Amino acid sequence: MLQKFYEYLRFEKRFSEHTLVAYTTDLEQFIVFSEVTTLQDITQLKSVFIRGWIVQLMEEGYSNKSVNRKLASLRTLFKWLRKEGISVENPMSRIRGPKVEKRLPSFAREQELGSDRTKHLFNDDFNGLRDELMLELFYQTGIRLSELIGLSLQDIQSNSIKVLGKRNKERIIPISSSLQHALQRYIAARTVFSKCNRLLILENGKPLYPAFVYRKIHQMLGTLTTLDKRSPHVLRHTFATHMLNNGAGLETLKALLGHASLAATQVYTHNSFAQLNQIYRHAHPRMNKS
Repeated sequence: MLQKFYEYLRFEKRFSEHTLVAYTTDLEQFIVFSEVTTLQDITQLKSVFIRGWIVQLMEEGYSNKSVNRKLASLRTLFKWLRKEGISVENPMSRIRGPKVEKRLPSFAREQELGSDRTKHLFNDDFNGLRDELMLELFYQTGIRLSELIGLSLQDIQSNSIKVLGKRNKERIIPISSSLQHALQRYIAARTVFSKCNRLLILENGKPLYPAFVYRKIHQMLGTLTTLDKRSPHVLRHTFATHMLNNGAGLETLKALLGHASLAATQVYTHNSFAQLNQIYRHAHPRMNKS
């Protein structure tokens, strides 16, 4: 029933496989709830019916964030129905999702990721060079997990890397001399293991997979930091926060992170303000007087 819609998401919107799976799961769940069998049936649904679905989801224990993601899938569907001329009304225009408490991103402190600490984590064998490179790529470029796994040998230039982000949007990220050196050492060791085009590989020559990278980064951050959350995305948050704390502008950070809008980047200003507030309270003479 929704095959054409999924093709639209894949080929026109160029959604990632992860997003496609999420949309498919959400909409199949909605179809089961609504008991519709055709696209025409969907166009007859009213906003009050969709509110009933929201109530059921929350009674089943779904978080506000999960409910809003499911509603986003439904909004995209109804917009497509109007675009295709299948529907005139859009019941989602009257729907407001539950409020989600905004949480500040977790990030490591600069001293926790200092090179004097990280260098002791790794051996000089192939696995050590690869794991060190993974950590440095996440921290020095702010790339996503999927972007790291997707890097190819051709994406590496002398002073930059080319990253294929969400919706197949390319961006160029500068790299430091230390990261260049880490890349050179790893690539020199890598040539004996595989002719695979992917940059980062396992010792058996096969490409990395998400669970492997997550596990490795979780272990590293557990050694280096006291954070409860220890994932590749925490290193992306850390990159963004440290960049802002050291003078980078929001527009620059937006380009480096590959964000579609500035609103997504502005969440990091909260962390930067906390840093500025701490420095101000420590440094200004009036703050030390009662």
